[in-house]
Amino acid sequence: MKKVIVLVATMATLGFISCNNAQKNAEKATQDSIAEAARLDSIAKVQADSIRAAIEAAEAAAADTLEQVIEEATPGVN
Repeated sequence: MKKVIVLVATMATLGFISCNNAQKNAEKATQDSIAEAARLDSIAKVQADSIRAAIEAAEAAAADTLEQVIEEATPGVN
């Protein structure tokens, strides 16, 4: 009878340890996922800012070009 009780107690202890490890692994995986999402979000923001800056530069260049064309097409009017 003592062997059965010891066996049951050992199995219960191992079960609790296993569940605790699984919970810790799940929490770490969740934290890793959150960190990865934050990293990707940061990269996306940098890319969006870069694209926005490129668009603004292209708009400014187009405006300068248009202004130059108008000046060349209408000499002495301005």
